[in-house]
Amino acid sequence: MNRPALPTPDSDTLASLDRQALYATLHARVEAAWRLCREVHPQLPRPEVWCDLRGKGAGQAHFGRGGLRFNPVLFEENRLAFLVEVVPHEMAHWLVHHLKDGHLARAHGHEWQTVMRRLFGLEPLTTHRFDTGRASPAPHRYACGCREHDFTPRRHALARRGRAYRCRHCAETLVYQGRVVFES
Repeated sequence: MNRPALPTPDSDTLASLDRQALYATLHARVEAAWRLCREVHPQLPRPEVWCDLRGKGAGQAHFGRGGLRFNPVLFEENRLAFLVEVVPHEMAHWLVHHLKDGHLARAHGHEWQTVMRRLFGLEPLTTHRFDTGRASPAPHRYACGCREHDFTPRRHALARRGRAYRCRHCAETLVYQGRVVFES
């Protein structure tokens, strides 16, 4: 495994940044990753950057909108790992998609893995390990015969409209128990 192609930011400096400086750092990291990608694909368009992704996902290459979307809650809570792992991950998707026949490549297939390893010098991990509790709260508690299940507001609304959910372990229908109160 090569060493990471982009320099690792200082974690103490990142921790001290206010919101505006933190987001400027994110944009600078995307710019650095894009410039690195242009070394192998000079016609690669510069992606727009949005911090409007919600839920459990940390980032998304959004080809229809023409850029990269990032989860602001997960970014602010995981600053260093986000810049080191998530930005190159999404930029690798951006690069692969814009290669000849890249739109036919599997999302985390051979081409993407090759970009992660050879260009960015990173292990091609397909998912993050961030705590998504604040980014994707699941305040609705359901239960079955073997455990409790926490539902997001969206899944809870579907259940209230009649969609039945079963436990994958005991196969019992899940029953609503009420809202969970999260302590700050």
